[in-house]
Amino acid sequence: MLTNQSVAEEIVKKFGDDVFDFEEPFGMLTFTTTREQIIPLLEYLKSHPQFNINFLTDITAIHYPDAVGQEFCVVYHTHSFINNFRIRIKVYLPDADVHIPTAIGLWASANWMERETFDLFGIIFDGHPNLKRILNMEEMDYHPMRKEYPLEDPTRQD
Repeated sequence: MLTNQSVAEEIVKKFGDDVFDFEEPFGMLTFTTTREQIIPLLEYLKSHPQFNINFLTDITAIHYPDAVGQEFCVVYHTHSFINNFRIRIKVYLPDADVHIPTAIGLWASANWMERETFDLFGIIFDGHPNLKRILNMEEMDYHPMRKEYPLEDPTRQD
């Protein structure tokens, strides 16, 4: 049976300082890596004979406008059906460089998840074969989930 501790130890053994900030919110193993290591890490988890992380549940992002140098966080949720084990992986990106490699080579389902994340947050998935808007109109010149706009309508009068 896999435990958060045993999986974390194996990951640290393989990736060393390229994985950090290990946590267990609500019991889910969660950690951070770099954009350079995200694809090798996902490949390792998927091909590991014991982990069998064979399903990509979700890719999304979070915008932290006040976190200088780490304004965007791309989040990967993965799952092993065989072991009923989940892992959340985070990659922080600066506002000035929101590029990250595509995961389509590992999971075809990453295609639409990456397009949605691009559409809503503006994250650019390098190597994606068709990175264009999926929910909003192509004419939009902004990404609606970015926290770049006031919460209240300045023209509103109550």
